[in-house]
Amino acid sequence: MTDPEERTADPVAGPDAVVLDAKGLRALAHPVRVQLVGLLRKYGPSTATRLAERLGVNSGTASYHLRQLGAAGFVEEDTGRGNARERWWRSVHQYTEFDDPQLADREPEATLAYLQSVAAAYTLRTQRALNELQTMPREWRDTFDMSDWALRLTPEEAASLRRELREVIARYRRDAPEQAATAPAGAARVAVISHLLPELDAPAPEAAPDAATGTP
Repeated sequence: MTDPEERTADPVAGPDAVVLDAKGLRALAHPVRVQLVGLLRKYGPSTATRLAERLGVNSGTASYHLRQLGAAGFVEEDTGRGNARERWWRSVHQYTEFDDPQLADREPEATLAYLQSVAAAYTLRTQRALNELQTMPREWRDTFDMSDWALRLTPEEAASLRRELREVIARYRRDAPEQAATAPAGAARVAVISHLLPELDAPAPEAAPDAATGTP
């Protein structure tokens, strides 16, 4: 969460991102809906039946959540596909942006539910990659990374780190249709998942003793 002014110049999200308002935040405060939007963005248009199979839920549940997402403007019916018996859906945006501290303050329960749903989706994505790791081509297996670093920063330094990381990511080709179509041979979709997690329960380091007195 950073200053709203930074949100308008986000180097990663770009013009095909949806900025969450209160209605959108409440609509996405459900793990199935977060996953449905993610599947449509990754694989393209699909039906409720096919999406339900991927998620392990029944088609009625998927249809209900797709309608709710449609009412909130996240997905829309793909009228160029399907027939009277089979509705196809597509994602309206490629990215979701939630970086409004005031909205988080106004909607604390929806914010927590949404972020928990996103965290659960990230966990599933990571676990899927781990399950497929041994069967990946060696050149892709060697790119896989799971790392963490413990830093001691001020809030301002943490915000600067977040901004710099996003600037680095923005230098690389996004998996948006207009850019993916011109990607070089051998390019594949890569998920970069970043977490900046304040750990305020960690104890402060003890001060070094004074050389002359031997006291902190």
